[in-house]
Amino acid sequence: MIRRYTLPEIGAVWIDEVRFEAMLRVEVAVARAQATRGIVPATALAAIEARAAVDVGRIAEIEQTTEHDIIAFVSQVAERVGPDGRYLHLGLTSSDVVDTGLALQLRAAGAILLRDADRLLAAIVARARAEAGTVMMGRTHSVHAEPTTFGLKLAGWAFEVDRGRRRLAAAVDEIGTGKISGPVGTYSHLEPDLEAEVLAALGLHADPVSTQIVQRDRHAALLAAIAILGGGLERFATEIRNLQHTEIGEVQEPFRAGQKGSSAMPHKRNPILSERIVGLARVLRGYAQTGLENQPLWHERDISHSGAERIILPDATILLDYVLVKMTGLIGGLVVHADRMRENVERGLGLHASSRVLIALVEDAGLPREEAYAIVQRAALTAADERRPLRDLLALDPTVARKLSLGRLDACFDEAAFLRHVPAVIARLERLVPAEVPA
Repeated sequence: MIRRYTLPEIGAVWIDEVRFEAMLRVEVAVARAQATRGIVPATALAAIEARAAVDVGRIAEIEQTTEHDIIAFVSQVAERVGPDGRYLHLGLTSSDVVDTGLALQLRAAGAILLRDADRLLAAIVARARAEAGTVMMGRTHSVHAEPTTFGLKLAGWAFEVDRGRRRLAAAVDEIGTGKISGPVGTYSHLEPDLEAEVLAALGLHADPVSTQIVQRDRHAALLAAIAILGGGLERFATEIRNLQHTEIGEVQEPFRAGQKGSSAMPHKRNPILSERIVGLARVLRGYAQTGLENQPLWHERDISHSGAERIILPDATILLDYVLVKMTGLIGGLVVHADRMRENVERGLGLHASSRVLIALVEDAGLPREEAYAIVQRAALTAADERRPLRDLLALDPTVARKLSLGRLDACFDEAAFLRHVPAVIARLERLVPAEVPA
């Protein structure tokens, strides 16, 4: 991943030194288990534990000859250990070390992503509670529908992040799966109980039936979970972009002192963070697609997945880390223009009350639904076309005037009636983040 989108902590998970250090952890854990079984002499184990170390430069130098980075890695470590280095990689195949080491890296990256998701969830819940009573117009098909609150909108985002986090947590747990079963997974040179001991020491699950590799459905599931969570962030960012339209103007991304929006137009304050999140979410979906393509490998293994994974697994985790952190800052600093939200509600001429008038004419006045619908629709279309309040037009309609009192008609336009259950929905956030009780 390019440096622009790589935050230091997760970037450090994917450097070559860490990759080879993860594989060395596997090699040493296997040597320890073999030593307890008398396969590796105690003196050799002591030498391995004391001297084994990774030298990335030397690995690269050896690989120029071997054209095989894992053989180069084993050769470099054995070279560092000395004569007892011959006991390294005893009975193992490359994928035992590669896939198990990769599982350690993915678990480490996953822990960062889950922490990021927790922080984003807390930020959204806090804003949802703060904006619980901030009335705005709900829109469907980009057209005014009925009133809602900005807090209710944010509450929906919070639950989507929670679902995404739970999917991600399950995938991160499952991706922590290794194998020490040798060529084609038959334990031809090692015993199953050794695998169990090694993977338990590393904190990983054992693949119950591996081939020469850990099967790639787990990796596909992780990439899918990442893409789905990224898609949720894209949805939020798209909504922010829409609400920041000049003609709507209900929210605005934070715009710090000295920031510039356009090289040509000094007045511009563009939703650049939201647009960036949208674009990067598309990249995450592409990585998920490649992960799905990596599942159908030939026979017990091939390496058609390998080159792709060296790109998509680091990049997907690094990008999701970046967009989660950016979205958390965006939510925390989002400027909410409650006055503009109120203005936009009023600009709707009361058309949002059409459904309540329809129900009143059917339930209270006893009109057939089709007749009531026709009356309300006729008045609503006239109100929209002539820019006149719907309430006034309905009050002049002979049937409405005969069937509904002015008090009952006015009650249909009472905003509180639309929002009476919002507090109950906002209270559901308690399931995600308990509200702080004042001391």
